Amino acid sequence: MYVEHSAQIWRDFPDLAAGALAVRGISAQVNADSGVAEYTRAAKERLAYGPESELPEIQAWRRAFARMGLKPTQYRCASESLLRRLRKEGSLPRLHPLIDLCNAVSAAYAIPVAVFDVDQITGHLEIRYAAGDEVYLAFSGETEQPAAGEVIFRDAADQAHARRWTNRQSARSAVQPATSAVLIMAEALHASAAGDVPALLAALGKEIEAVWPATTAGAVLTQSAPRFAFEA
Repeated sequence: MYVEHSAQIWRDFPDLAAGALAVRGISAQVNADSGVAEYTRAAKERLAYGPESELPEIQAWRRAFARMGLKPTQYRCASESLLRRLRKEGSLPRLHPLIDLCNAVSAAYAIPVAVFDVDQITGHLEIRYAAGDEVYLAFSGETEQPAAGEVIFRDAADQAHARRWTNRQSARSAVQPATSAVLIMAEALHASAAGDVPALLAALGKEIEAVWPATTAGAVLTQSAPRFAFEA
């Protein structure tokens, strides 16, 4: 199995910094509260200096969304949505130990982090412009068809596992209590993203290995080395 960004994405967003982390050995019967609390505190400290909309990481994604023809205040990247909820409600949602940890790290770095159950992905994942024939399963249970030209995560069965790039994941590959193997993606476009994305992945890998008896393998994706292959 592999994940990669299409040549067209690299052409249009040459400042993209991306990284992937494949993890095997996940379960829901663990306690990740220590790491969740640590990174949630770090996110709150960042928000103490101003709203999430002023963070360079968020501003970069807002510019990208505007370039894609999306209204940035209507369609927010995942990390902005988390920070907005944290600022308004004082806490992050609790769903699954791994998702809770990834959400907290995402908020602390203000970088979108996606987590996919690899058993629900067919063949590979490509971050690319939609052809218009893909199928997306919403958390409501309804199916949607992304418009041609929308940035999606597409697998070999033409399933869209995320819409509007870093805006919304699909219910099809969402982490469940029985999930044991995942692919974690982090993507950023701000000026220091080339250093921040590897730092995020390293921090997340360290937290995961401290909580789960898991094996991890990761890579930074670049225009010259766009593909990360991993064992499904």
